[in-house]
Amino acid sequence: MSTVSLDITGMTCAACSARIEKALSRTEGVRKAEVNLALERASVETDDRVTPQALVAAVEKTGYGARLRSSDEAERRAADEQREEERRREERLTLWRFIISAALSLPLVIGTLPMMIGTGHAWISPWTQAILATGVMLVSGTRFLREAFAAVRGGGANMAVLVSLGTSVAYVYSLVLVISGDVHAHLYFEAAAVVLTLIMLGKYLEARAKRGTSAALAALHKLQPREAELIGADGAARVVAVETLKPGDRVLVRPGGRMPCDGKVAKGHSAIDESLVTGESLPVDKEPGDAVITGTVNGEAALEIEVTAVGPDTRLARMTRLVEEAQTGQAPIQRLVDRISAIFVPVILVVAAATFLIWWLVVGDATGGMVAAVAVLVIACPCALGLATPTALVAGTGAAARAGILIRDIETLERAEEIGAIAFDKTGTLTIGKPEVVAAEGDDATLALAAAIEAHSEHPLARALVEKATGTGAPLPAAAGVRAIRGKGLSGTVDGRSVSVGNRRLVEEAGIAGAEIDAMLARLGEAGTVAFIVVDGQLSGAVRFADTPRPEAAETVAELKRRGLAPVMLTGDNEAAAESIGGALGFADIRAGLLPEEKVEAVRKLAAEQGDKGVAFVGDGLNDGPALAAARLGIAMSSGADVAREAAAITLMRTDLRLVPAALDIAHKTRRTIAHNLGWAFVYNVIGIPLAAFGVLSPAFAGAAMAFSSVSVVTNSALLARWKPRLPTTEPQ
Repeated sequence: MSTVSLDITGMTCAACSARIEKALSRTEGVRKAEVNLALERASVETDDRVTPQALVAAVEKTGYGARLRSSDEAERRAADEQREEERRREERLTLWRFIISAALSLPLVIGTLPMMIGTGHAWISPWTQAILATGVMLVSGTRFLREAFAAVRGGGANMAVLVSLGTSVAYVYSLVLVISGDVHAHLYFEAAAVVLTLIMLGKYLEARAKRGTSAALAALHKLQPREAELIGADGAARVVAVETLKPGDRVLVRPGGRMPCDGKVAKGHSAIDESLVTGESLPVDKEPGDAVITGTVNGEAALEIEVTAVGPDTRLARMTRLVEEAQTGQAPIQRLVDRISAIFVPVILVVAAATFLIWWLVVGDATGGMVAAVAVLVIACPCALGLATPTALVAGTGAAARAGILIRDIETLERAEEIGAIAFDKTGTLTIGKPEVVAAEGDDATLALAAAIEAHSEHPLARALVEKATGTGAPLPAAAGVRAIRGKGLSGTVDGRSVSVGNRRLVEEAGIAGAEIDAMLARLGEAGTVAFIVVDGQLSGAVRFADTPRPEAAETVAELKRRGLAPVMLTGDNEAAAESIGGALGFADIRAGLLPEEKVEAVRKLAAEQGDKGVAFVGDGLNDGPALAAARLGIAMSSGADVAREAAAITLMRTDLRLVPAALDIAHKTRRTIAHNLGWAFVYNVIGIPLAAFGVLSPAFAGAAMAFSSVSVVTNSALLARWKPRLPTTEPQ
């Protein structure tokens, strides 16, 4: 199976997206098709029996336009920019249509006011009314007529059909009366003109609001620079296209410039603004060896960057793809809405016809029936229904991405609401992942001797001991004859003295009594890893290493408890180390000494304990992949292994545990906004259609209500786009 992405043009409501989705799904070789009305995009899963051209043809048969989205990042970016310019042009045209229509409708409404309120005849002649209304029909009505004709020609009906039919009936009916010379007849030119004007205003406001909800994705696309300064073999920099870079190249990034690739600092020191990619508000200091991300902004000094990934392989590209995939998805409730919308318009046409016939045949008022039928057609447009889910989804996932939270798909929003417990890996997730010396026995001279030996090792514990010994600024003595003793430690000679650094077995083999070892252990404390120092056959000191908790970890655990979630620690570390850190962070449930497969079993056991609620798992390591996949909601730290990110439903773009409750918060708010939008849209139709059918709502008021329903739904979603995480006060390291 492969996924084909199409840009769709001509959609106006949920009936449009539902019809296109149905046409694509019926194409042979298509497994699943999803159409997003807000993004005007289709995502189609196909096998090798169907070509992209066949999918485009299937869309065009329904009366809409389609264009294949390129898999090349540069081409896709250029196409998106062109599409954005087309949308802006259409938005400006819609504004002008509204302004001209309003200028023509205003004198029409004022001139017919006595007739509308039943106090007398109109102040302007019937022919003047006809001319003004004709202008509105030509300026705004023709747009809906074209869309309606395309939909009917494709065998369907949409919002444009309802608007066109309703306004055309009112206009043609009135025009026939004027031409026939019936000077005392009640005309409905103002109803047709006002409906079109109000709906055009709604379309303009809707387009503005929709552009705001998708601003986060547009911003991500713009972060990728087009050019880079490639450093040649002679050391000179020349400007090249980013697409020509390859891993191993070196590029120069000047102060204020954007990183054209993923890479690592080869030369220079600077602070980099990563806020648009990771959500980190403060600049991050970078020095040789540190990683940099495409699209981030260099600070005050030039840097030489060694390229490690370009184009679709960069973190920015993966992040953009994740956001796009999440925004193109559909919630189960939206699929139900689309199925309803597919039959909604034909049903409304039947309701409008029945309304007219009942008024004419039962009540005996054909004119009143015509007005009521027009009001039914106008107020029933399913725009709000079609926009309810996609606009909220686009706004919510976009706001999350700006904060450094990547949500994989819309099902993640569902699962995030069904969590009763949240389990954490310890090393690298709750802790910094870098061991430090937390306790020491022996004087500074003894530590210096041990550090001189450990300086010959690349082990993380060895580096921690060297950092501890050199913290005072004193140089280390030179060591000679350093050798590794497998599974035990290191030994060598320093200033003519025999020095060994290692575990208990190494010390016991040196002939040190067990009671002496136990006494030193008692003074150090058992939580963590202990390295003993033997100098000239005597136990001269020891150091205890521990991985320190992240500064924000305790407050994050407390916040999760406040939300009613049960925090659990799952770790492969020993029980003493786990209890020491877990207890300090506020964990009541700590499960230590777990192998990767045992973590999976622990997640499943936790899920069974939760009943209807599920378990979230937060991890970062290679061995966390299975547990992330087994949990109902997997949350991965982006600093961890690729397999962890691939298995997770949510990825945190920076190593900040405060984003865990923030991720649950935006998921909850997005789902709540979708529910509010759908409720709002259904209320409009459930209440509005009967009122229109009974003649309570005039066509003009129905048009205003319909336009307002769409604008209110999109505006409600746009408010979600302003979401920012409410983070606890403790800053991460």
